[in-house]
Amino acid sequence: MKIYRLIGILSILLQKDRVTASELAERFEVSRRTIVRDIEDINKAGIPVVSYKGQGGGISVMEGFKMDRTLLSSEDMKAILAGLQSLDSVSGTNRYRLLMDKLSADNSPLNAGQSIIIDLAAWDKSAVADKIGLIRTAIENREKIAFTYYSPDSESRRTIEPYHLVFQWSSWYVWGFCEKRQDWRMFKLTRLAKLQCTGEKCRERTVPQYTCDKLRHTKGSIEAEVRFDRSVKWRIIDEFGTELPQYDEDGNILLRFTWSDVPSFFQYILTFGDRAEILSPEEYRQEFSELLKKIFHKYDI
Repeated sequence: MKIYRLIGILSILLQKDRVTASELAERFEVSRRTIVRDIEDINKAGIPVVSYKGQGGGISVMEGFKMDRTLLSSEDMKAILAGLQSLDSVSGTNRYRLLMDKLSADNSPLNAGQSIIIDLAAWDKSAVADKIGLIRTAIENREKIAFTYYSPDSESRRTIEPYHLVFQWSSWYVWGFCEKRQDWRMFKLTRLAKLQCTGEKCRERTVPQYTCDKLRHTKGSIEAEVRFDRSVKWRIIDEFGTELPQYDEDGNILLRFTWSDVPSFFQYILTFGDRAEILSPEEYRQEFSELLKKIFHKYDI
């Protein structure tokens, strides 16, 4: 798109004192005449760009014009590249890396010596890549999407107005207004099936600001105290940080927290095998004991 090319040309002029129209034409894969028109548009926008003829000539921002030339420095561009490459990790293309290479002031690739690598792809990239593409299109077109959603409690067909693709808690989600719940909801992409655009336009509505609930495990309707074996300290620190856990005299972890509901709480404790014990309340200990007996009977030979 033209606007991206204009930004790209300005970015190069901010990084390099002088560049020829031919170099820009080759970089952005357009004709020299198109570059000349682009320079005219940049001038009309109030940024004086001048041309110098002859050997050593080229195009540059007028000398003395007050503009922060560090706006898009090479280091800044590399930082931007790290973020854009993370999107490539999801899409499976080099679209964003190629874009940043075009915006580079010289011919050296911006990812040379890059020290930061961000990979947002799931272990099975195909599980979310196509969904992200479809949802992005729906958001841009202000179109509703429909899908079958698998939650811990049920399986249901949902239609939502999508507003944000969200990457948090190491997973991808779509956030929007759910027609079934008549409220704002977030859905995990790996739990979506039969995803499609409905062709129906979203309603005009006031969209609340999206906020990330970092303490989703520590806010809920039930409370419990659990002792974890010290051998799983690495996991507790990874999931809850260093501030929340307490320790007994043997170095085992004592953790008091809240959870959304009892079934999902039990499921979480089961992931630790015999390295977690519910200490209180007593009713949860008894319920969990009954659950373990049922599991034992399935394998009782």
